[in-house]
Amino acid sequence: MKLQTYFKASTAPAVLGMALFAQPVLAQDVAEETAAPATTQGQAIIVTGSRIVQPNLDSSSPLAITTAEEIGETGYTRLEDVLVTLPQIEAAQNAFISNGATGTATLDLRGLGSTRTLVLVNGRRMQPGSVNSVAADINQIPGALVQRIDVTTGGASSVYGADAVAGVVNFILDDSFEGFQLDAGISYYMHDNGDTFVTEKSQARGFNVPTDFAMDGRQINADLTLGGGFGEGGHAVVYASYRKISPIFQGDRDHSVCALNGAGTACGGSYNSPIANFDLYPIIAGDTDFDYNAFLTPNSSGGFDGAGPNIYNFAPINYFQRPDERYSLGAMVNYEVSSSFNPYAEVMFTSNSTVAQIAESGTFFAEQYDFDCATGNPAISATQLAILCNPTTYEDGDGLSPAAIEGFSAYIGKRNVEGGGRQNIIQHDSFRLVTGANGSITDNWSYDAYVQYGQSSLSDSYVNDFFLPSVADGINNGTYLVWTPGAVTPEYASTLSATATRTGTTKQFLASAYVAGDLGIAIADDPIAVVFGAEYRREAYRATSDYIYENGLLAGQGGPTPSVSGTFDVKELFTEAQIPLLQGHSFAEDMRLELGYRFSNYDVTGGDTFSTHTYKAQLNWEVNDFLRLRGGYNRAVRAPNAPELFNPQSIGLWSGTDPCAGATPSLSAAQCANTGVSATQYGSINPSPASQYNGLYGGNPNLSPEKADTITAGFVVTPTSNTSFSVDYYQIKMSDVIGTYPAEQQLTDCATGTNPAVCDRIVRAPNGSLWLGQAGYVELTNDNLGDRDFQGIDVAASARFGLGNGSINFGLTGSYLLKKEYQDYPSGTPYDCAGTFSSICFAAPEWRHTFRVSYKAPEILTVSAKWRFMSAVDGPAANGADQISSYSWFDLSATADVTENFSLTASANNILDKNPPLVGGSYSTNGNTYAGFYDTLGRYVSLQGTVRF
Repeated sequence: MKLQTYFKASTAPAVLGMALFAQPVLAQDVAEETAAPATTQGQAIIVTGSRIVQPNLDSSSPLAITTAEEIGETGYTRLEDVLVTLPQIEAAQNAFISNGATGTATLDLRGLGSTRTLVLVNGRRMQPGSVNSVAADINQIPGALVQRIDVTTGGASSVYGADAVAGVVNFILDDSFEGFQLDAGISYYMHDNGDTFVTEKSQARGFNVPTDFAMDGRQINADLTLGGGFGEGGHAVVYASYRKISPIFQGDRDHSVCALNGAGTACGGSYNSPIANFDLYPIIAGDTDFDYNAFLTPNSSGGFDGAGPNIYNFAPINYFQRPDERYSLGAMVNYEVSSSFNPYAEVMFTSNSTVAQIAESGTFFAEQYDFDCATGNPAISATQLAILCNPTTYEDGDGLSPAAIEGFSAYIGKRNVEGGGRQNIIQHDSFRLVTGANGSITDNWSYDAYVQYGQSSLSDSYVNDFFLPSVADGINNGTYLVWTPGAVTPEYASTLSATATRTGTTKQFLASAYVAGDLGIAIADDPIAVVFGAEYRREAYRATSDYIYENGLLAGQGGPTPSVSGTFDVKELFTEAQIPLLQGHSFAEDMRLELGYRFSNYDVTGGDTFSTHTYKAQLNWEVNDFLRLRGGYNRAVRAPNAPELFNPQSIGLWSGTDPCAGATPSLSAAQCANTGVSATQYGSINPSPASQYNGLYGGNPNLSPEKADTITAGFVVTPTSNTSFSVDYYQIKMSDVIGTYPAEQQLTDCATGTNPAVCDRIVRAPNGSLWLGQAGYVELTNDNLGDRDFQGIDVAASARFGLGNGSINFGLTGSYLLKKEYQDYPSGTPYDCAGTFSSICFAAPEWRHTFRVSYKAPEILTVSAKWRFMSAVDGPAANGADQISSYSWFDLSATADVTENFSLTASANNILDKNPPLVGGSYSTNGNTYAGFYDTLGRYVSLQGTVRF
């Protein structure tokens, strides 16, 4: 069935206002390009993280900078694949998600969730990416035009917006490009299918397994960029890009050819099988407790088998990498009329289509069908009817007389292997327009004012899924021959399917203006610099479902997908101040206090009007050329977004385990009774073999804003002009976190009496199940949860040395996680996810790093090697292991300047073709692993060429 689309931050939630991780740029070979981290006005430098324009200013909120050269050497055509290699970023929506895919590419700083990561283009926010996921969709960004990517944390909310809780990712596009450039390339995944763990278990079950060498998932890209001057002071850059990616199936990889069971110890699967499985209950007059049940499978002799249910391996037909096709067009134009008036404009358009394919549809035990013992059904044989109307068929039913059974109820699991896989065809068309002007007011004051409009449109078609009314008609009238193995024809199966469609649009209008300058007064040598600004933003969100989606009439959707709409307006005032305190002293070459404040007033249609306050205070203390100290305090506040407020309640699915299901539940009978399990049901509730259970999802118009307090402290040591080392500590504490109380944790907290109030959120079906039909579920609507406390240390080092006619460069970026503590409700007991993974904790290695070494002979050759590392993570890994072991990947690339106008880059990532770690179905995001977080598909090879004039 289809997993409910949700933000990962709701299960391994989100936190922080965020901390820092510096990547000093001075020791890179491109130091001349990156030493000025943003656009320039004269000799002044604008640093990401502040609107204050100052000469020779280093950010007090350290930046992690990824240059165009570093992006190019990876060979990746998707920017999210580049950025997830940074130790501070976790996997979010990406190309390796199929079940529950939104069709977007999003970023997740520190594991706080994509909605808490603000994405900017040239310092201005992107619009929501989709009604499927309101986080910015970085599919819209032209990779070939990215000059660099700045990632900053700490102070971002007061500078850029109250919702920048986790920080800011700022894509700087090259608006000064001159000439003609064509970039084109081809990439593949390569993998030697030689792993034995999954393949042996698959072969033991009779599954086909891949044993050959795979070279698949082809990606082709072409990017054209033109730029030049016009008139007396104008400049324009235009671009066009194309990308096409081929699919990879889970059946193409040895580590995903079968779906592991919840614990990861064996091949699991689904009870929705080509040969149907039946969960049956007798209908007894006056008895509605479902005290008796039987699980039977029909055989070709017209009876039933008693050897246990058929389990279907649904994995092979699922996409492990979704196919994707993208077209992008855009332009950036500016014209210097005078020093006081420089109009500019940016326009971006992207059309992106992708297909998420998962296993074939089926009846999915979604409906209860009632049959009469007297009349039977044309599809049920006389032998079967006699068995089903016999009390001894049912568990603990020996004491019943045959006359007591009037009929029987059936939940049916029949897989539509006759009809092929389900596909979600997702199309996004995104448009963004910015126009404004900047310039000087006086020698000491400047301004910038702009308006922007962004829109993202969704077209979603779900095809080849069973239409429940047609299935019900076929079962009730006996034309759908589920009771006889092999009797269903493809022609008949095709009459049972339908297509559901959903369209939607997110719109954002923004007007912003600010002035920056100095007050003409000084405590030290430099005057106090300030910014004063105002901003208005309106966001509208509308999703329209057709009748089929609206009423949940497709078997594989888990429940209805209602239409929804909402809008909100926010009016903001913001200011910054930079106060030089000491300058030119032996112990303080430059000491500055940085202050920031933003007032935000929200007006939510159909909801409340409320205000928030965000602020920062940071100290940037350059002791001397050798040592710089930095740190500060930041308050971030995020208001709930439109889906969190307005989404109607509907049934979806969550992955995990019902601790009261199975023959030997992990909780006692008394504990399970707290969750709604009767004494006779205890030990007889069938668990979901696919580790998927019902959840009631939806928005909450009564949500309050969430708050985050971030404390940072660190230092930068610069022994020479070519070497640098930094260490930064962060602590981020959140309260009133917006999210969902993890379902499995609710079950445990209710059962153990830890939080008795949560028992009201657990609704079991009359048969005790949380997955058969839709009568049983766990309530997972949005709420203001308890606190979060994240702590860690970020380390960065770089060095550059001359070697021959070139230079050799070293760079290290690492992050050590000290604490990742969650509290699921305000008075609950916190639990720490650092260094662990579970059904409620996304994999959180305590240490991650990327170490890069490169040699560059200017205008001849650049060779780079990279070592990416994640430490071990404790948890129930595959084959009974108690942890995911530490992982290392090694990447190589070489760029040759063949001629003055032509260069070639060859790259290979994960050159040793290391398989990802395997975990059970209760934990994996796709294909038995944390897809897109660990290298997922094997070795990635790429050849890219560039022609420039």
